[in-house]
Amino acid sequence: MSDTAYPRPQLVREHWQSLNGQWKFTFDNDRKYEHPSDPIQWTHDIKVPFPPESQASGVGDRGFHRGCWYQREFDITPDDGRVLLHFGAVDYQATVWVNGHRVTEHEGGHSSFYADITNALGEQSRHVVTVHVQDDPQDLSKPRGKQDWQLEPHSIWYPRTTGIWQAVWLEKVPHTYIRKLRWTPHFEGFEIGCETFVTGEVEEDLSVEVKISHGSKMLADDHYKIIGGEAHRKIALSDPGIDDSRNELLWSPEHPTLLDVDITLWHKDKVIDKVKSYTALRSVNINRDRFMLNGRPYHLRLVLDQGYWPDTLLSAPSDDALRRDVELAKAMGFNGVRKHQKIEDPRYLYWADRLGLLVWEEMPSSYRFTPQAIQRMVKEWSEVIDRDYSHPCIIVWVAFNESWGVPNLTSMQAHRNAVEALYHLTRTLDSTRPVIGNDGWEASATDLLGIHDYDGDPERLAARYSSAASQELFDRRRPGGRILTLDGYPHRGQPIILTEFGGITYAKEPEPGVKNVWGYSMADSDQEFFNSYRRLLEVVNETPMFSGFCYTQFADTFQEANGLLRADRSPKLPLADIYAATRNVKPNAKAQYGV
Repeated sequence: MSDTAYPRPQLVREHWQSLNGQWKFTFDNDRKYEHPSDPIQWTHDIKVPFPPESQASGVGDRGFHRGCWYQREFDITPDDGRVLLHFGAVDYQATVWVNGHRVTEHEGGHSSFYADITNALGEQSRHVVTVHVQDDPQDLSKPRGKQDWQLEPHSIWYPRTTGIWQAVWLEKVPHTYIRKLRWTPHFEGFEIGCETFVTGEVEEDLSVEVKISHGSKMLADDHYKIIGGEAHRKIALSDPGIDDSRNELLWSPEHPTLLDVDITLWHKDKVIDKVKSYTALRSVNINRDRFMLNGRPYHLRLVLDQGYWPDTLLSAPSDDALRRDVELAKAMGFNGVRKHQKIEDPRYLYWADRLGLLVWEEMPSSYRFTPQAIQRMVKEWSEVIDRDYSHPCIIVWVAFNESWGVPNLTSMQAHRNAVEALYHLTRTLDSTRPVIGNDGWEASATDLLGIHDYDGDPERLAARYSSAASQELFDRRRPGGRILTLDGYPHRGQPIILTEFGGITYAKEPEPGVKNVWGYSMADSDQEFFNSYRRLLEVVNETPMFSGFCYTQFADTFQEANGLLRADRSPKLPLADIYAATRNVKPNAKAQYGV
């Protein structure tokens, strides 16, 4: 990841320092070490934030490892303020020391955390940070997404990720500072909800100034008093009225309008903190059987995105690589992605915000049902929603996928309770977005009905989801061999979205080191691959029952060679042809496989 890409793009300060780069590293499978003062034998240098299983890290060890240690020196001179140490994500349990002082602990492999390390710095300028990570590779009761518990990746699971896999960075803040912002668009009133949270040495007579602009045009310039460390306001914008004028300010994939924000924290007449942010005005909701964006029916054309790279695994190779993934999804005709079993780096969400790509955010699954597994999911999912709440690109939260971690939904009330609890928790933490309780089948509490169906025959798909077959679909048919809705939860008219289908395997060239290429159906030539994709997309685009679809998948991911792109993101077919098929329009006459 680039050291110049600000890791938290919706709350930006001037004074920060990246700690990505070379660290000392060693595995510690037998828990030989307990403290940085122990005689740790550093066996490797590792390039953070790439996990040790990745080639880019310089370690490239994909064996079973229960623990590891990191250490590096850094320079920062304490001055009149505080110093915060941030971790984008560390998988799974992290303990952090600075200069031998324990500064924080965190559990959860996909959520961010930080520590105020000021009191550990002393007066010197040279410091040492040490991180101990515990990550049992065979623990199926922790949220782990697509990380395989077998030694070699199999079926739809991939290499593990241990330890640090997102940015590490330092930030200088005042003694009293803006800790968090929350942006909530209120489309109906043409308003932006602004919540400011202040921490530190909170004093009386604090106020916050909020300036919102669009280009050179100032939209709002307001002052609010901080009470109890918080300020909560709705900022009304001038409603242009007619759609043509409104659309200049509304965010959508076609017009990703972002509003720039400058926020200043005042103590009486003295400025004590300044941050930059951005927000957007848009709405997402359900109206009968349609998904709605900005008050109008919107057809979702999504692609399933695993978010892996061959040499860096869950970590992105660079900020440019994240931007390129967003650009490629749009270039292939999709208006959104379903980030599958991964909580993506905030920099990806930033590019989706800025370039205009809808994102479904999905909680990585655990694979056992235990009280500990559910407690872990609740904690981590709550942290994830809190971190990513303000990104306009996120339009749907997905709590469970294909009954993973709750395998007995049809027979055990406790499993059903877990899905319903996560659904209602999510709706409580964010009442502005639709929520899917369990995507794929066996739905209960849900705002959208997601169906997974990998039947490769377009005619059978067309017949199965025709208007005439709608009642039989829920009463008798079982795509994937599973019932679509649980007893007591009949389809209530929610939008139906084919959230997984396709999965056409086409390995033009074998990926290095990949064995046993896998997929749902096969193609043996460019022409066959294009024809199969085009016909499937024609059917799902023209099926009135569907309010949208999500094709499997964006890019080849290790043994799963069913991507529209190879693992290195090079397209298997001309992008113009993929775009035309995705949108169900006649392709460019110059395209090689046009029909």
